[in-house]
Amino acid sequence: MVRAVRKRSSKKIVINASKKRGKGSVKSVNGNSNGSKKRAKKNAKFGPVPTIACINKATVDLGVDFDALIAALQKYVDEHFAPVWGTPAKLVQATKAIPKAWTMIFLDDPDRAESLGYHELTKRGLPVTKVFVARTLSFGEQVSVVASHELAEMLVDPGVNLWVAADDKTLHAYEVCDACEEERFEIDGIAMSDFVYPAFFEAFRKPRSTQFNHLNTIHAPFHIPPGGYSAIRKGDKRTKLFGSKQKEMRFIQEDRRMHRSEYRDALFARSRRTGPAA
Repeated sequence: MVRAVRKRSSKKIVINASKKRGKGSVKSVNGNSNGSKKRAKKNAKFGPVPTIACINKATVDLGVDFDALIAALQKYVDEHFAPVWGTPAKLVQATKAIPKAWTMIFLDDPDRAESLGYHELTKRGLPVTKVFVARTLSFGEQVSVVASHELAEMLVDPGVNLWVAADDKTLHAYEVCDACEEERFEIDGIAMSDFVYPAFFEAFRKPRSTQFNHLNTIHAPFHIPPGGYSAIRKGDKRTKLFGSKQKEMRFIQEDRRMHRSEYRDALFARSRRTGPAA
């Protein structure tokens, strides 16, 4: 049996957000009103849809046109991710945070993020995801892949506090891109991150019985390919499971400051001090 485990957190998780725009600070991703209406009708079955303000504060070149990137990310959500996970979103370009909206912000590096005071949840309890452009490029990665990775994981676990049981003793972090984070596909010529399907977290599934990730390269629940990893918990101990020794070495060399995994670690440490939620 698969069960999602929500860890105790002092911060409120707000999943539904208003689509109200701030004057002069927002640019719609899709300028075609017919396209917007079609997307609204398509997403109506999911209920209220969060607006995500996409803010570029990076001073270094992204390696991709920002307008094209946000448009591709919207297609990533509409045509690939939401049909599988049921988590639609409306992306808009903005110059600053929008009240009641989630945020995706592009920054140079973690030091810049610390000076701006951005965290995984805002003071109002709304989700934030950060893409560190200079750090991403320094490791030879593409900004678009990292952005789609972080966007997908924010949509499924906005509070960064869900775990799922693989067996009676092991919990896996409910992260939908980590296991296949080195796999990618293109939308309008822009690289996007692969992601796992809900069946990946369902231990009762038999190997090759269904689709476990978007590119169909994973063939069993909780299987970690050579280029992926998963954060796991066994009792009070937390560690990471890597698909290969090479991946583990690459991971160690990366700068993961202010990454989702670091925030998850902090929540885990807090839960150990305060005890399990009632």
